[in-house]
Amino acid sequence: MSFHESPVTFVSKIEILVMDIERCRSFYRDILGLKLLMGTESKAVFSADGEAPLLTIEKAGEVVEKKAGSAGLYHMALLLPERADLARFLRHMLKRNYPLQGASDHYVSEAIYLADPEGNGIEVYIDRPTDIWQRDEGEVHMTTEPLDANDLLSDGNDKDWEGMPAGTVMGHIHLQVLELKETERFYCKGLGFNLVNRYGSQAIFVSSGGYHHHIGLNTWQSRGGEPAEKKSPGLKYFTLVLPNEAKRDNTLQRLKGMGTSIEETTGGIFVQDPSGNRIKLATA
Repeated sequence: MSFHESPVTFVSKIEILVMDIERCRSFYRDILGLKLLMGTESKAVFSADGEAPLLTIEKAGEVVEKKAGSAGLYHMALLLPERADLARFLRHMLKRNYPLQGASDHYVSEAIYLADPEGNGIEVYIDRPTDIWQRDEGEVHMTTEPLDANDLLSDGNDKDWEGMPAGTVMGHIHLQVLELKETERFYCKGLGFNLVNRYGSQAIFVSSGGYHHHIGLNTWQSRGGEPAEKKSPGLKYFTLVLPNEAKRDNTLQRLKGMGTSIEETTGGIFVQDPSGNRIKLATA
């Protein structure tokens, strides 16, 4: 079973606001290797396979400076099909001398971390086979150890990096939130995710279908902060795909029962988590 298609609830695409759209467009196309599906003076839509949108960047209009410690995007995470793809990506980044923020072995996955020119966090990763994942009473065991870069680079020597391969998906999103109690209630009771890992008192990870996580939520830099201003650079919204309309309707009823405001527009149905992170609810 795929963790990024129906009947699982998953993150499909992300939209962010940026200040310098030309600089960011060049980064996502020429450095990260996404394909430009559509571009205007104020917007660019990117894909890995040339068909399915993964990321939209939009030029912020009246820019409001993002406050330190506010909620929002911690990182978006692109999941590659094969380990050799991650090796080629790492080799590509080293050749371009692009600054990396980290490289980690999470036991369930291997990941490389960086940021776009405006500081929006990005993880590029591959999953290890699910049959080696360790589970304990519903939780998935994850670690954060240094990535064995030499071992990774020994893979994928058959060809050079040629951009994000077809089959790349938005594996998960990691958000900065203001607290965890109501956040857990919103994502688990409201949206129907399962709690699969608790990282002390500062972060939780939730998923559907037994994945290690479709959404990470932390208070490392944002505990007690404020929701981000709607016009500030950073996350505009992300799209959650539910298996069908019945699941979406049931989810909306649960959210309404919890007092969550539902916004129905021509662009779709939107809700906000307790920290103000905006979510579009779509169906497969």
